[in-house]
Amino acid sequence: MTTRHSLDSLFRPKSIAVIGASGTATKIGGVPIAHLKRYGYRGEIYPINPQYESIQDLRAYKSVKDVGKEIDLAIVAVPAAVALQALTEAADAKVKSVVLFTSGFAEVGEAGAKAQQKIAELSRNSGMRILGPNCLGVMSGESAVYATFSPVAATGIAKIGGIGLVSQSGAFGGFAYSLARERGLGLSHWVTTGNEADVELADCLDWLVDDAATKVILAYMEGCRDGAKLTRVLEKARAAKKPVVIVKVGRTELGAAAAASHTAALAGADAIYDAVFRQYGVWRAATIEEAFDVAYAVSVAGVARGKSIGMLTASGGAGVLMADAAASLGLDAKPMPDAAQRQILARVAFASARNPVDVTGQITSDHELMPLAYRLMLEDGDYDSLVVFQSAAGLSARGPELVQQAIDMRAKHPDRVIALSSLFTPELHHKLDEGRVLAFADPSRAVRAIAALASYATSNAAAKAQALPKVDLPRGTVSEAGALASLKAAGIPVMPHRLARNAAEATAAAESFGYPVVAKIVSPDILHKTEIGGVILNLKSKDEVANAFDELMSRAKTSKPQARIEGVLIAPMVKGGVECILGVQRDPVFGPVVMFGLGGVLVEALRDVSFRLAPFDETEAHRMIDSIKARAVLDGWRGAPAADVDALADTLVALSRFAATAGDRLESVDINPFVVRAKGEGAIALDAVLVTKE
Repeated sequence: MTTRHSLDSLFRPKSIAVIGASGTATKIGGVPIAHLKRYGYRGEIYPINPQYESIQDLRAYKSVKDVGKEIDLAIVAVPAAVALQALTEAADAKVKSVVLFTSGFAEVGEAGAKAQQKIAELSRNSGMRILGPNCLGVMSGESAVYATFSPVAATGIAKIGGIGLVSQSGAFGGFAYSLARERGLGLSHWVTTGNEADVELADCLDWLVDDAATKVILAYMEGCRDGAKLTRVLEKARAAKKPVVIVKVGRTELGAAAAASHTAALAGADAIYDAVFRQYGVWRAATIEEAFDVAYAVSVAGVARGKSIGMLTASGGAGVLMADAAASLGLDAKPMPDAAQRQILARVAFASARNPVDVTGQITSDHELMPLAYRLMLEDGDYDSLVVFQSAAGLSARGPELVQQAIDMRAKHPDRVIALSSLFTPELHHKLDEGRVLAFADPSRAVRAIAALASYATSNAAAKAQALPKVDLPRGTVSEAGALASLKAAGIPVMPHRLARNAAEATAAAESFGYPVVAKIVSPDILHKTEIGGVILNLKSKDEVANAFDELMSRAKTSKPQARIEGVLIAPMVKGGVECILGVQRDPVFGPVVMFGLGGVLVEALRDVSFRLAPFDETEAHRMIDSIKARAVLDGWRGAPAADVDALADTLVALSRFAATAGDRLESVDINPFVVRAKGEGAIALDAVLVTKE
């Protein structure tokens, strides 16, 4: 197998061949040549078409082999029926990279998928990188590469900047490019990956992480085939402190089905993607507008140093709007210090000085009021970020003064993020950008962008390297006794229990534990014991235990006559604590995923659970716990004591290491209930189901 070429030849090619070139600048084989010439590509362009001597005033070649020179990139614009032949000729000519515009492959059915597989094999065997098929190509302003037939470049190009944009959808990518251009946002590189026979979204992200010109990466994702590759790249981006913003579609079953039919992407469970993004510090944007807001904020202001936010306004209503947004996004809207509040109230007695700080319309007559409020909030309040709402004053005669105030404050406090919310002329907007101050018309959008900047600052570092335990997994579905034994060996606390094979053993076990006890039927063929009455609670004497043993054996044999019965499990009754549910499931894309949520009947209805890829450390376990909506229950609810959250986190870590070590052999784990006792008293698994591969 040949060594695979770097993507440098895709994004920064020194020479480009166009296979299927056309002299008509509006045809698919003519558009990229027209773009390259119009926008000043400095390398060699080789049109390939045996029917012409010249194309668009360039010498044409009968085949790519006839060029006789090194070719970094070939654009292939031929019908699907001859695409593989064209690619084979390019590989024989030692072309390093290809942009394959042609559609009609995996996105249209089984025959197309088989043809696409041959393209993938050609790439692997030759080392030639192939972008596509069914893609719009690549654009890179710094090297004037416009290897695309998208009409968006015909109406003007985006300015050069620090945003790298990757899209699995060509149409979405074209729209995003146009939006960036119209908003005046600078792009470093733009690429659409289409069906991803070879070059995947993760490969492009990987290249952009290493690219010095790219300051923030924005991606549109429909699905992922190689979860391990994606997580490696996201971890690399976090380690490099390069922010990533992803618009991931397919949140609903309908949306996931549409994504799969669009580019044959494999859409895994959306909750798992969400967990991956949280775990690796990615900001998941709900809309392309939000994605560009965040990318713009990063490129202008950089990452926030923390989660605290100050809100300064001349409108009480706008202050409430910002405060609501900050609270919903988990930002820390701590109040101003008392002394600072008194200084503001001494200036304007009817102001609101807590946070948001509303200095009222007095700013129109007292021009020193805003600088005072700025100083008090940034210095005394020590906020990591500050949003300043100025209504439409940015377009007034005082607009330049207000803009300069914000720029001066940012220069004085370069480690803080300042966002000015108003309306501005293009000139003032540009001046704010140059001064590293954010400009937003909508204050809520400003707050949301700042939440993203804060999330990058507070996303934890990579999981600590830990030696994974050895796991000796039984085969197939395991009984509760076997499941508890395997989990206990992995460091997960489980309830004391004994397996009884007759009534005498059952009563002896109960006597050793002390009453009351619980009795449960044990069988690998009866996982849902309550459905057959396979659990009897609160047994308080030897006679009750003996009778319970006989009753459980009878119920099992009557309800499940073919079931393998191992006996009856006896365990002490556990009361109090907070019931939780812990689990592991094997995601087809990302592998073992750990789940956590509060127990009870509402967990499935409300879906208030969180996920993380295995393995992870204590820091990530606490973030996982903190992310559920009912987190406050663990802090003590209606007089209950605070739960031992540290013990819960330790268990989640142990479960994640168990899942990672077991690897493909593990299908699922269900620990329900898992009781977290009062702080300092630990936690304990009361029941478990373990399923492994046969």
